[in-house]
Amino acid sequence: MKKIYIVLFALAISFSGCKKYFDINTDPATPQNPESRTLVPPLFAQMERGVQFDARYLGGTIQYFGGAVNVGETHGWIQVSDAMGEIWRTCYYGLGANLNLIIDDSQKKTEWNYVGLAQSLKAWSFQITTDYTGEIIVKQAFEPNRFVFDYDSQEDVYAEVVRIANESINNFSRTDGAGTQAKLAVADLVYQGDASKWIKFNYGLLARNASSTINKASYDPQKVIDYVDKALASNADNFLVPNNGNISADANFFGPLRSNLASYRQTRIIVGLLDGTYLTGTAGSVIDPRRNNMISPSQDGVYRGTNPGVGDPGTVTNKNQIPNPWGSLGSANPGGGANTGKYLFKDKASFPIMTYSEMQFLKAEAAFRKGDLQTAHTAYLNGISASIDFVSALGTAITTAEKTAYMGSASVKQTPATLTLKDIMLQKYLALYGYGFVETWTDLRKYNYITGDAKGNNPYVNTYFFPTSFYSDNGGKPAQRTRPRYNSEYIWNLEALKKIGADKIDYHTVPMWFSQP
Repeated sequence: MKKIYIVLFALAISFSGCKKYFDINTDPATPQNPESRTLVPPLFAQMERGVQFDARYLGGTIQYFGGAVNVGETHGWIQVSDAMGEIWRTCYYGLGANLNLIIDDSQKKTEWNYVGLAQSLKAWSFQITTDYTGEIIVKQAFEPNRFVFDYDSQEDVYAEVVRIANESINNFSRTDGAGTQAKLAVADLVYQGDASKWIKFNYGLLARNASSTINKASYDPQKVIDYVDKALASNADNFLVPNNGNISADANFFGPLRSNLASYRQTRIIVGLLDGTYLTGTAGSVIDPRRNNMISPSQDGVYRGTNPGVGDPGTVTNKNQIPNPWGSLGSANPGGGANTGKYLFKDKASFPIMTYSEMQFLKAEAAFRKGDLQTAHTAYLNGISASIDFVSALGTAITTAEKTAYMGSASVKQTPATLTLKDIMLQKYLALYGYGFVETWTDLRKYNYITGDAKGNNPYVNTYFFPTSFYSDNGGKPAQRTRPRYNSEYIWNLEALKKIGADKIDYHTVPMWFSQP
């Protein structure tokens, strides 16, 4: 590469006096100041890509995916590899400087809604990256002529997310300037320029941010509730990244056309939540109406799932007898025909970045911790109901009778007095299946998996089970974070990594700031 750069530099000098032949700054085919409307649409694909790429590993850690496919299920990591580094890449490359270009361009044009959109995506990217990785680079990120970057504490990153999200809300609330919904709608593939929905999304980010700090003295459940009440108000407000699904290049990364999940299998915990095992204590006591849309039976009609890191559900030794997330065991669906996938694993399925259902479970958890059981119960029911409607819209329609029967079943607590934190968190875990990978991992870690939080709340006991053996570098400890991306950080920024201990072999087991008292 170095030789190529030298040659290009020499050519640049040689042609310096021949402006009409060699001046890319005036070449209309390579604009140096791209407009915001051209930069925005690809950013949504980057958001989806980052989460889905890394979900192949994280999905195993949180036990959404199984099949003993990779080190994710055993809480491991891969040395000298960018594996598990796609969310990092999204933050600093996929979105990164593009967001700053949009902000600069739109400020000059007084298009405040474009500024707000870029700020909203920046807040999202910093939040998901710190929740995934821990300490990240914020203050020095994107500084010109800088080649070494220092890491910021997670506490500082959380504060920065709050600042940026509030700035975005303020810009979307402005009525002056040249920005209009019509101008933004041209580029906005998610909300079609609707400022009110972007404001709700920002409040959703603030709710996630505040909800993660349950172990801190500063945690305020009422703040979470207030944020949620201003966030997504129904499934119509869901943040969904669209996929055309006509060819591999524009298809859902999780769909059969892309074939990225061919070796993955549905898990014991998902099967157990959908058949009532972990919600009622009795297997098969209540069949969730979402089950047929979200997962599939084996060829003998029995619903099975894998154990973490094993790929064996206990009664079947061949993992290929267990359906993968596409809902098929070969080239055809159980109903016959081409394998087009099911639920969020269809070629044309949109990918959720945030849903109303998630927001309601955040509110239920906060209200429960506050001691307001009536509010907690109402939000809990809203979360389940919205999830059923969301799943129904993505597959075979769930009838009103089926939904009513489930909402009145033993899997759903019928009164505020009988509601537990476990009920809330397990229904949230189920609702986020297939998309809320980092949020679910944040929940597992803030409750310290099966150890419990600072107050002893322990919603995942007897549900989440660790693999029979951890990855060799763990020292018997669960994974708490991923590592910064290898290609950019461990090659070019190693000294900064050493300052935060990321050069240590078990760095990925160091607890997050938000999970510690």
